[in-house]
Amino acid sequence: MTKGKRIVRPEEVETQMFDWGNLKWMSEPRITDAVRFSAGVVILESGKGHSSHNHPGVEEILYCISGEGEQSVEDEKQPLVPGMLVHIPPGVFHETYNTGWEQLKLLAIYSPPGPEKEFATFPDCTVLPPGKLPIK
Repeated sequence: MTKGKRIVRPEEVETQMFDWGNLKWMSEPRITDAVRFSAGVVILESGKGHSSHNHPGVEEILYCISGEGEQSVEDEKQPLVPGMLVHIPPGVFHETYNTGWEQLKLLAIYSPPGPEKEFATFPDCTVLPPGKLPIK
């Protein structure tokens, strides 16, 4: 059995590019052999975000690293600033928008893993191989 990575650098994993920003899944079953969660870095470009969506059967945590945004979870909407954590229960609708002029950088964690694989199949997703910079 092949052992997954224990230390992962951003240039070692693919990048999922969307018109609103990029995702880099640093820990998921294909990378680290993690079976209970996946974790990735999300970058939302200024003035961009993703519309309301949900992940049936999957719990999500978002931790704001830098930038400013607005986070909605069900009917609750709040400003999102560095240091804040957002818990999204399974199946609950949510959306995130960058309201600042800088990139909004988040750590996203899913339990169990799965949505990160689905994103790569979306028609508006371009998957870049490891090491290739996401230049538009």
